[in-house]
Amino acid sequence: MTVQNLLVELFVEELPPKALKKLGDAFASVLADQLKAQGLAPDEAVVTAYASPRRLAAHVTGVLARAEDKAVSQKLMPVSVGLDASGQPTPALLKRLAALGADASAVAGLKHAPDGKAEALFYESVAPGAALAAGLQKALDEALAKLPIPKVMSYQLETDCELPGWTSVNFVRPAHGLVALHGSTVVPVKALGLTSGNTTHGHRFEAAVSPVVLKDADSYAVTLQGDGAVIASFAERKAEIARQLAAAAAKVGGGCQPIEDDALLEEVTALVERPNVLICEFEAQFLGVPQECLILTMKANQKYFPLLDAQGKLTNKFLVVSNISPSDASAVIGGNERVVRPRLADAKFFFDQDRKKTLASRVEGLGKVVYHNKLGTQGERTERVRAIARAIGQQLGGDVLAKSADTAAQLAKTDLLTDMVGEFPELQGIMGGYYARHDGLTEDIAFAIEDHYKPRFAGDELPRNLTGVVVALADKLETLVGMFGIGNLPTGDKDPFALRRHALGVIRLLIERDLPLRLDTLVNDAFAAFPRSMLGDAHTDLLSFFFDRLSGQLREQGYTSNEVEAVVSMRPVVLNAVPRQLQAVRAFAALPEAPALAAANKRIGNILKKSEGNVAATVNESALVEQAEKDLFAAMQATVPAANAQFDAGDYTASLQSLAALRAPVDAFFDGVMVNADDPALKANRLGLLRELHDAMNRVADLSRLAT
Repeated sequence: MTVQNLLVELFVEELPPKALKKLGDAFASVLADQLKAQGLAPDEAVVTAYASPRRLAAHVTGVLARAEDKAVSQKLMPVSVGLDASGQPTPALLKRLAALGADASAVAGLKHAPDGKAEALFYESVAPGAALAAGLQKALDEALAKLPIPKVMSYQLETDCELPGWTSVNFVRPAHGLVALHGSTVVPVKALGLTSGNTTHGHRFEAAVSPVVLKDADSYAVTLQGDGAVIASFAERKAEIARQLAAAAAKVGGGCQPIEDDALLEEVTALVERPNVLICEFEAQFLGVPQECLILTMKANQKYFPLLDAQGKLTNKFLVVSNISPSDASAVIGGNERVVRPRLADAKFFFDQDRKKTLASRVEGLGKVVYHNKLGTQGERTERVRAIARAIGQQLGGDVLAKSADTAAQLAKTDLLTDMVGEFPELQGIMGGYYARHDGLTEDIAFAIEDHYKPRFAGDELPRNLTGVVVALADKLETLVGMFGIGNLPTGDKDPFALRRHALGVIRLLIERDLPLRLDTLVNDAFAAFPRSMLGDAHTDLLSFFFDRLSGQLREQGYTSNEVEAVVSMRPVVLNAVPRQLQAVRAFAALPEAPALAAANKRIGNILKKSEGNVAATVNESALVEQAEKDLFAAMQATVPAANAQFDAGDYTASLQSLAALRAPVDAFFDGVMVNADDPALKANRLGLLRELHDAMNRVADLSRLAT
């Protein structure tokens, strides 16, 4: 059978840039998977995806012209149903064979094989392998149907359809060409009103020839780059842009580097087919505006790459990724410089206007901004955040910290009323910090205002000072308590108020800043900041939500499910101790005594659960009868006080390792002592001994969770 590499390309109008890479990967993977499922491509086939602004393509190695024939065994019916007493076929069997295209002559060749309790008849045949044309048509239809299209466009076909000019097609963008090459042979397939061929189109302006004729599947990328002036591979185009950006920055000199932004790089990669990086500049006077504003407007609105100097400060140079390469690029450079100038002028105007009013003068205006119809205005919310911040500040630093946190919390949301944040919401907090400094406030307050949204995402940095940490905690807790209190909870993948992110932020702040705060106290203080009639009782649900997020985060950090459960199942409200507890559990689990003690701990827990009433951790030494229980009690007297002292000192690893010495007396106890003795007093004393042991062993973590 003929084996050749396959190339399929769909030529379209400009695709949505933010979806391009995903579209290209999906088109190639689904197409290849369908070919493999039909036996037309081997499982080890190499699949290469291509995606440019005007094309989606896939190259698949080792594709057959026809799939191999396949032996098929079909169960027909039980022998007792298909054959009569004399062994002749019944009407039911003949009807079933006729449906498969066979007649009575096939009866003699039917296979008899056991099927459960009865013997059944099986019809064995050979299914012819799929021809590439039919198989590719099926694969192509499936690939187009499963494309993750963000928004479908409807357009009319002009040719090769039932009603030219009237027949509608739904696709991401109008399609104008289809290529399907098996080696150098065109595979006849159709899609979106198009018939396959061996020609495509190159760069809209700079192609050397049009159309571009493809000799075979393997020459696709080379021919398209040479004749069509198009780098078809998304990855190669992205790498070329990164290379040109670095070269242009080096040409500017002074240690300049283009801003690192992979999302911007991917979006620009999806906008050009033949990248050409050019150096542009703007007037230095605009550098008086906070660089975050200038960077944001250049990135978000113009897709430019700002240049930063060796100290990370914005320069008045920026890089443009053009889709054309004229011999004289001055017109392109000048055009981009003219376009960016009004944007920067707007930013300067907003900045100048905003500084005419202090942040303090804007506080009253927050009362006119609705936060949530059930939770009041931003002004009311600010008062709640202030109350929570004062309570946290008092715990961590007394009156001084409480006062600075209160001031920062009062002003933290005022920049929402500024022109700059109105234009660029992404700058909230950042602009508040700039305006606070302009108002003469301390760096401590300015940093706290700027940082109180942190961490905004996984891996984001934390607030730089303790005042910022306090306000960040208060802000996140107010959001969580408010939303849980009105029943506005995240469901599935929907979390419009980012409550999961807020909870993870609280967890990170408590653990990474090593804050000795109780989570339950923080939640209670946050609830107390709301009017009692406003919220329902959601304390328990919110704490459970925190512990669920904590479990997930710890597993992502590499701890096993058993290790995480051993700690989190204890509901540790002082979260800054959790890392040390986990380290202790991991060290304990590595000890040779660990499996036996974990199993014994689980057994003790089950015994105590089944006992009637609450078992007190009290032991009457004189009532101990068996030598094994006396030995266990003595071992506990020698071991537990030291383990408790180590626990109280925060040395959890040493505490658990001290308890490992109890393995032998615990094993001997269960081998030689009947806990549920007939004598009630003896039983109660032994249960008390186990309760004392259980309490001592599970101060750091629930060791029973380590039992396999």
